[in-house]
Amino acid sequence: MAPWNAAKAKAQSQRRIVRLGVQRLRTLQEKKLAQAKASRRDIALLLEKGRLETARIKTENIINEDIYVELLELLELYCELLIARFGLLDQSTREPDPGVSEGVCAIIFAAPRTELKELHVLRDILMHKFGRDFALAVIENRDGCVSDRVARKLDIATPSTALVDAYLSEIAKGTASTGPRPGPTEPAVATEKEKEDAQKPPSADAIAAEARSAGARTPKLPEVPVDDDGNGKEKERAEAQQKAAAAAAKFAPPPDPPKNKEEEDEFDALTKRFEALKKR
Repeated sequence: MAPWNAAKAKAQSQRRIVRLGVQRLRTLQEKKLAQAKASRRDIALLLEKGRLETARIKTENIINEDIYVELLELLELYCELLIARFGLLDQSTREPDPGVSEGVCAIIFAAPRTELKELHVLRDILMHKFGRDFALAVIENRDGCVSDRVARKLDIATPSTALVDAYLSEIAKGTASTGPRPGPTEPAVATEKEKEDAQKPPSADAIAAEARSAGARTPKLPEVPVDDDGNGKEKERAEAQQKAAAAAAKFAPPPDPPKNKEEEDEFDALTKRFEALKKR
């Protein structure tokens, strides 16, 4: 059985705290992004109603939330850096190694501005490890030891008018691009329907109507079963059309027999005789 190693156990515990901080940072970022999406929808509705001043105030809040999310992303990056270079962090020195110094200073300086308890615990561990003097120097940002990217995210200032206008413009564009698209006009729909009707084969009813117009008696045809989508089965439709055509041919009146040539000559002769009698 391996002996108890207090230093190793302490290092593993600290590494676990850093990893838990990374997970909590990611979860909080997702939550903030979802809230910002809902706030953008609210601002779009305010713009549609013409409530511009209220929309501008809410836009300032969205800008501050976006800056806060960017700060969380930077802190997540620094925590990942500490995990990757944990060996440098575990050295017994009064100042952090240059490879992890930027991440240590960023966490000590920015952790109080966040709502994550895991970062607060990690900050206390780092301050205890490197001493009170180093911690005070970082908190006061002496000699610019804190990265400018982190320091700018923590500046409390009202967003500029140009930035607010740019956000409002982007929100308005996003609403216009995702809005409902106009449907096709009625003439276009009618044209498409006419094309579909023209491509369909003639129905049995149409064949029966043509037979009746020709003077044929058309028997009643069996109904063609219809599918759920309203289209008849193609095979049964063709059979019904063939039956209708056969019935039309069967019941159609016989054509008039052709006249004999001799009968035509006799008719012409009688016509000439009547005309001669009229002249007398």
